[in-house]
Amino acid sequence: MINEKLATVKKNIPSNVTLVAVSKTKPNELIEEAYKAGQRIFGENKAQELKNKAEVLPKDIQWHFIGHLQRNKVKYIAPHTSLIHSIDSIQLLTEVNKQGLKNNRIIDCLLQFHIATEESKFGLSLEEATELLNSNDFLNLKNIKIVGVMGMASFINNEEQVRNEFIRLKDIFTQLNNNFFNQTGTFQTISMGMSGDYRIAIEEGSTMIRVGSAIFGNRN
Repeated sequence: MINEKLATVKKNIPSNVTLVAVSKTKPNELIEEAYKAGQRIFGENKAQELKNKAEVLPKDIQWHFIGHLQRNKVKYIAPHTSLIHSIDSIQLLTEVNKQGLKNNRIIDCLLQFHIATEESKFGLSLEEATELLNSNDFLNLKNIKIVGVMGMASFINNEEQVRNEFIRLKDIFTQLNNNFFNQTGTFQTISMGMSGDYRIAIEEGSTMIRVGSAIFGNRN
């Protein structure tokens, strides 16, 4: 039962950690089941799927976009998403800003960092993020707000390496906060940790975990 699985995950996380229930590929009935059990934050990785679900499911759901986002798909999620986890370029951020303006909203975003060994994962380096945040292009964006960082650890059984990757992301967060955001009070989110490694992520400072299979069962 989803409500039991949800309760088990929630029991394992401290009150300062936000749970994103990863509902990608899952049918609306399962999301409604989690909703009835009290879950309000859901994560999707396909823009069209997020749009379709947001249009028919309860309006107090907060939809997080957690996948790699193509610029031409931003328009689908801009009216609906409460947080985009996967900003990895100034070009993407500029498009999110443009769509935020069209929808008369300021869209919260996380900068995604490449902390894993797999080349296939997306994300910025600290140097690239610093360049982005120092750029005039960034300073002109008024319809986005950078509220933290996101990263995915390597998909391996080496706990020490996974832990070190999470430590690296926490360190990046601290450096960016000190250098760019320490006056804002809004740069607070460290989104790291999934079903297999969220306990380690929380130990290393995660404030937001993205959990799918531990709630909904294995991927479809």
